[in-house]
Amino acid sequence: MEPSRAPKSSPFLENSTSRRFPTTPFLISLAFLLLTTSATSAPTINSFNFLEYYAEHCNNVVPESPITGTLINNASFFEDKIKILNFDVAYFTGGSQIIPKKRDSDSAPSVLSFKPKKFDLQQTVNPYVVSLRGSLKFRFPARFDWSNVTRDRRNSKRIRYRPPRTPVRSRYLLFELYGFWSMNTGKLCMVGSGSGNSGLSSLNAAFKANYPVGISDFSGLINGVLESLDFQDSYFEQVSILGIPHFGEYKYTLVDKENVDVGFSGTYDSVGGRENLPIESVDRSMCLNEMYRHARILELEYGSDCSGDNGGKCNPLSGSSGVLPKIMTIQGIRCDHERGREARVLIGFSDSAVVNVYGPYGSERVFDPYTTLIGEGVWDEKRNRLFVVACRVLNFNDSSANATVGDCSIQLTLRFPRTLTIRDQSVVVGQIYSNKTVNDTSYFPGIGFHGSEFRTRRLRGLAYEYTMLDKVHKSCAEKKSMKGKGKTYPHGYSSDMRFDMLVRNGKGHVAQGFSTPLFVGYQLFEPYPMTNNYSGHLNISYKMLFTGMLPSNDSGTISAEGTYDDENGVLCMIGCRHLISRMGNSMKNDSTDCEILVNVQFSPLNGKGHGNIKGTIESVRKNSDPLHFEKLEISSNSIYRHQAAESIWRMDMEITMVLISSTLACILVGLQLYHVKRHPDVLTFISFMMLLVLTLGHMIPLLLNFEALFLSNRNQQNVFLESGGWLEVNEVAVRVVKMVAFLLIFRLLQLTWSARPSDGSNKNVWISEKRVLYLSLPMYIVGGLIAWYVHHWKNTSRSPHLLQGHKVYQQHYPWTDLKSYAGLVLDGFLLPQIMFNLFLNSSEKALAPSFYAGTTVIRLLPHAYDLYRAHSSTWYLDLSYLYANHTYDFYSTAWDIIIPLCGLLFAILIYLQQQFGGRCFLPKRFRGGPAYEKVPIVSNEELQEITTH
Repeated sequence: MEPSRAPKSSPFLENSTSRRFPTTPFLISLAFLLLTTSATSAPTINSFNFLEYYAEHCNNVVPESPITGTLINNASFFEDKIKILNFDVAYFTGGSQIIPKKRDSDSAPSVLSFKPKKFDLQQTVNPYVVSLRGSLKFRFPARFDWSNVTRDRRNSKRIRYRPPRTPVRSRYLLFELYGFWSMNTGKLCMVGSGSGNSGLSSLNAAFKANYPVGISDFSGLINGVLESLDFQDSYFEQVSILGIPHFGEYKYTLVDKENVDVGFSGTYDSVGGRENLPIESVDRSMCLNEMYRHARILELEYGSDCSGDNGGKCNPLSGSSGVLPKIMTIQGIRCDHERGREARVLIGFSDSAVVNVYGPYGSERVFDPYTTLIGEGVWDEKRNRLFVVACRVLNFNDSSANATVGDCSIQLTLRFPRTLTIRDQSVVVGQIYSNKTVNDTSYFPGIGFHGSEFRTRRLRGLAYEYTMLDKVHKSCAEKKSMKGKGKTYPHGYSSDMRFDMLVRNGKGHVAQGFSTPLFVGYQLFEPYPMTNNYSGHLNISYKMLFTGMLPSNDSGTISAEGTYDDENGVLCMIGCRHLISRMGNSMKNDSTDCEILVNVQFSPLNGKGHGNIKGTIESVRKNSDPLHFEKLEISSNSIYRHQAAESIWRMDMEITMVLISSTLACILVGLQLYHVKRHPDVLTFISFMMLLVLTLGHMIPLLLNFEALFLSNRNQQNVFLESGGWLEVNEVAVRVVKMVAFLLIFRLLQLTWSARPSDGSNKNVWISEKRVLYLSLPMYIVGGLIAWYVHHWKNTSRSPHLLQGHKVYQQHYPWTDLKSYAGLVLDGFLLPQIMFNLFLNSSEKALAPSFYAGTTVIRLLPHAYDLYRAHSSTWYLDLSYLYANHTYDFYSTAWDIIIPLCGLLFAILIYLQQQFGGRCFLPKRFRGGPAYEKVPIVSNEELQEITTH
C-alpha cells in the first residue's frame, strides 16, 4: 500500500505563496506532513488485503472459502450463474453523509448499479462459493444539493474548497468490491473502498445482499445494505438497497393466454371506431422496447366518481391521501421477443403536472417502491394492444429486508390508434383498472390515460384525418390571394416548419412554447427530409404547446390543422384546445373548443428580417362567450436551417481571421521590440501612457474571459450551432495568442519604464508625460462614465415583459460595455503618443512604421468587415460574431466609418511628427522653439584630441 501523498501546490491553496523556502526546513515539513497524513488516512482495501477485512465483517454472511487460484473462464457459467448478480434498477435510502439531497425542482433520479467483473471469477474449495470482484456505482445529477455531504476534513485547515463556476456533469461514487457469493443460499458479501468526483475522501465499506434463490418470476427482489467500515471523518450511515434482479431465464406467470383473452375491454379499445396499429408498425425489432419510447409520458384522466372526498379511493397506489397522481410512465426492464413478445415493465406515478416531450426521467429507469408497480406485459395480437398485469411492493415501510411483491390485481391495456384527428391527437391511449370488487380496500375505478408526445415518426402506418378543412377554407380565403414576389419560403416538408415561440397577450404577459407539424398532407412529418416533395398549397396539422396564457381550465395545448402556402409563407389553421374540468385533486378532459383561428407568417428565406415567424392566435367566439379569450401574438427567433449552416461557415472563417490578426499583433509588437533593441535610445521617446493603454486594452478582455482561456463556455451558441471541435480548438488557440500579445506589450512597457532616467536629468520627458497623463486620464474617465451612463440608461428605459406572471428584464451586464469601451480606447492607441510628441516637440522615430501602421490596420479591418457583413448578409445573430465582435468594440454604420477615419488620421500624424517634428501640423506661431533633438555629447578625451589636431 502506497502512503498517502500531501496535496500538491495549487492556486486554490488558501495560504499558497510564490516565495522560496530553505531546502532543509521544507523537506522536514514535507516529511512531517507525509507522516501525519499517513497516520490519519484509512488504508485502502484492494485485492491483496481484502481478506483481512472480510474475516471480520463478512464471515457471518458467507463464510470465507480458500481460493484455489483457478480462474473461471466459462462464458456459460457467467451467463447462467453470475449475471444474476447484476442489477441497474434499484432504490436506496440512507447514507446522508455520502448521498446528496435531491432538490424539489430536480426531477432527474439517482441511479445505483452493481456489476460483477466477468474476468475476475475464481474457484474456491467450496464448489458452491465463488470469489469475485465487482463495482457498486452511485450516479447523481449535477444539480443535486451537496451541502450535506461530508468531504475530506483532514486538510480543511490548509485547503479551501472552491467549487467550479461552470456547470458540471453528473457526479458519481464508485466502490470497488471483493468478496464471495454463495450460489445455494443467494447471499453475497464483499468489502472494498469507494471514491468519486464529488470531493469525497476514500471510503471503506461492506456490501451485503440477499438474492432470490429458486425464484425466477415477478416476486424476486434483491435486498441489501452498504455499511461503513470507517470511523470519525469517513463514517457514513447504512445505505439500504432494494433492487430488481436480472434472471437468466425469467418465467412469465402473470400474463398468459387466458389472462389476455379475459382482460378488460375498456372504452379506449373502441373510441370513434378507430383501428389500432399492429406491433410491427410500432417496433421493427419485434420487441416491446421501442413501444415504451412512445409511452414514457402518459396523462391520467379520472372519472367523475373521483371528485371530492372520493379522490383517495381512485389512487392506484392505494394511498389514503386525496392527492391523485397526474402522470404515469411505463418503462421496460426486460424484453423476450422469442417468447411471444413478452416483457417486464415498471409502471411509475407522479403528481407533477409538468410534462415535457423528453420524459420526466430522461433515459434512466426509475424504481421507487412507494410510487412504482412491477408487472408483466404481453402483446395481444387479436386486439393489437398491450396487456399488462402489475403488482405492488408490500411490507416495505418496516425494512427493505421484508419487502415482497404481491397484490397483482392491477391490469392495464394500452394501444396505438391508427388514425389521429384534430380532436384527439393522442398517439397512445389506454386504461388502468383493478380486478377486485368495489368493496375491497385496494379497489379503484378505471382510469384512462393518453400520451401525445412528439415521437411519432417511428410509428409506421399512422394516418391523419382532416375534419376542419371546410372551415379553414372559409376563414383563410383572404390569405390565399397573397403572393410573395421574388421571395422564397420554407417548403412544408422542411425542418424549418418546427419552431420555438413566445406567446404574448395584451397585458404584456409572455409564455414560452413550441410548435411542430404532425402531418404534412397525408404524410407523417419527417424533421429532416432530403427533398422537397411538393410545392404550393399543403394541408398540414400542428401541435402547439404553451402554458399560462389561456383560461385556467385549459391544458396549454392547441391541436390545429389547416393549409400552408410556400409561395407566401402563410400558415392558416383552425385550432382546438382541450378543456379540463377540475374535480377536487383530479382532472378530466370534458370537451374541446375548436373556435380558434391561428395565423402564422413565416419570413422569407432570402429576407433581411431578424424575426423569422410572427402570427396570432385568436378566438372567433363572441366576447360574451365564457370560452372567449383575448388575441395572442406569437413570435419566434428560431433560425432557418440554411441560416445555421451559413453561420457555422462564417464562424469558422471569422475565428480563422481572429487567429491571423492576433498572430500579426504578436509579430508587430515583436518588430517594435526588435526596433528598440537596435535603437535603445528611442525608448525614452515612447509614450508610457500609450503603452499603458495598449496593455490595459489587451488585459481587460483577458481578465473578463479568464475562465474561458482553456475551457470555453459556449453554451448559448451550442443551443443552435454545432460546428464540431475545430471551432473550440481555434478559440483556445486565439486566447493563447492574445495572452502572448499581452505579455509582449507588457515587456515593451517594462523596457520603456526602465529606460526613463530617475535622477531628473531629462525633465522635459517627465513634464511631457505628465501633461499627457493630465490630459488623457480625465478624457478616458469621462468616456468610461458616459459608457456606464449609457448602460444604465438602457437598463432603466428597457420595459420588462412578464414571463408567466413574473417581470423579466433582458440581461445586460456592465462589463459588456466596459469591454466595448476598452476596444474603442484601443482603436485610438496612438493618441497619447501624438500628444507626447506634441508636448516634447520630438521628431525621434520612436515607433517602428511596421508597428504603428500595422497595428492601426489590424484595429481598423474589423470595422470594414462589419460594414461588409451588415450589408451583404441577409440574416445575423450578434451572439455568433467572433471577428468584429460587438462585445469588444463599438460597431455600427456610423462607428464603422468614424473609427477607421480617426485611426488613419492618427497614423498619418505619427508619420509626420517623426519626419518633421511633433508640432509640424500646427501653425508656425504655435510651434515654439526648435524641435527636441538628440545632441551628440563629446567627452573630455575627444575634446583634447580635437584640440591637438
